[in-house]
Amino acid sequence: MAIRIENEFVVPAPIEQAWAMLTDVPRIAPCLPGAELTEVVDEKTWKGKVHVKFGPVQMSFAGTVVMDERDDEAHRARLSAKGTEQRGKGAATAKVESWLEPAGDQGTTVHIKSDITISGAAAQLSRGLLPEVSKLLTKQFAECLEAKLLADVPAEAAGGNSAEPAAEAVAPAAKAAPPAPPKAVGGLGLGLRALWATIKRFFAKLFGRRDGS
Repeated sequence: MAIRIENEFVVPAPIEQAWAMLTDVPRIAPCLPGAELTEVVDEKTWKGKVHVKFGPVQMSFAGTVVMDERDDEAHRARLSAKGTEQRGKGAATAKVESWLEPAGDQGTTVHIKSDITISGAAAQLSRGLLPEVSKLLTKQFAECLEAKLLADVPAEAAGGNSAEPAAEAVAPAAKAAPPAPPKAVGGLGLGLRALWATIKRFFAKLFGRRDGS
């Protein structure tokens, strides 16, 4: 199954700040639902896993992501990814192009265009719902990214008093807790929500045509 998916969202950050965040793969990996970064091979190559759950069926894809092209001036990047289901039930490849554009005052629009090919059991389970599921996953990714960008805002920009050190700055650094294992992407729940979105859109178009007739 081959499909093209195009999504976009807006983050409340200047374009340079958003670009720095989006090109820091180890930092944004936790924002990808079900994703786990397992190895940084070099500055352009990463290995990882994606965990997916469709009701009682659970799948884990292991693969590699490569940044094929990066244009810091144009704020545009091209990535390729390929993975294999660890139980041998399917495979997936993707070509992803992303670019940024200014969006009003201190905002940035993130555009993502993906060409995805899926084979095996994963293709059968996701057939017909992948575009809608992608929109839901993109929404989760955007919300996580926005939270990280807001956390980077300096205290004075957020209205804090830079003359008084924050309690966290003077307190001894606490020992970092080990990262929690990533939750599998809830394919069944996402699939049902995606199906409902598709049904609503169908009836909206249907009644729209009747009203205009």
